[in-house]
Amino acid sequence: MKSNPNALAATKKNTIFTNVVHTADNTVWWEGMDKNPPTGARNWKGEPWDPADGSNGAHPNSRFTAPAVNCPCISPEFESPNGVPISAIVFGGRRAKTAPLVYQSRGWDHGVFVGSIMASETTAAATGAVGVVRRDPMAMLPFCGYNMGDYWQHWLNMGKKISNPPKIFNVNWFRTDDEGHFIWPGFGENMRVLDWIMARSFDEAEAVETEIGYLPNAEDINIDGAGIDMDTLKDLLSVDKALWKQEIDGIKEFYSKFGDKLPKELTEELNILDSKL
Repeated sequence: MKSNPNALAATKKNTIFTNVVHTADNTVWWEGMDKNPPTGARNWKGEPWDPADGSNGAHPNSRFTAPAVNCPCISPEFESPNGVPISAIVFGGRRAKTAPLVYQSRGWDHGVFVGSIMASETTAAATGAVGVVRRDPMAMLPFCGYNMGDYWQHWLNMGKKISNPPKIFNVNWFRTDDEGHFIWPGFGENMRVLDWIMARSFDEAEAVETEIGYLPNAEDINIDGAGIDMDTLKDLLSVDKALWKQEIDGIKEFYSKFGDKLPKELTEELNILDSKL
């Protein structure tokens, strides 16, 4: 409840849980939900579970699925048939060191490039080793039923047809310190970054051009009451050139899988990034 009250409220009814503890009073619990593990419960395998023995009751990849309408902060326009205008597209991955807290693409083609190189370091939620960089362009790899090169080309073509294309951003809430702790507080505090994104979308904020795109001036993100200081924020907005040069190698390897399906615009954007670094 401390970090994500809306998610907890959304699970109060009509919710499916997997890989959690099943308590004696027919509800659920998982490590981190609170500091009071239940007694007389069964673990995620359905076995009797005693928290005193030091084992985890829930699997690291425990999950829930709840109807969106359960969420207390859902927009009153959620079911509107009229839709809403799109002013910004926000991509994001889970990177411990590489990607800054937020950056903006230099334009539509560069934004498609930013989406195409999206990556996360694997957690318990993905199969295989933890910490491996897994590329998932636009978070669409599991859902795209045709060649991803053609999918990127559709994005690029769309940019030529839209008179006022949305601005494209990338966020990374998951930068960690040397002990592996998240630096940015996350959850509701993310609105501070979205405020800057909205200001940029309506040309109401300045930015600094870097090798990877436009970054905020640290002073333009309101951190009053966020629990971090300006030096920490500046670190979150830093670009480590050495890490990005390594990133170039990973992108080239990923792109090589697409052969002649890879749009030339993305090759050009990769070359621009390479030269800027």
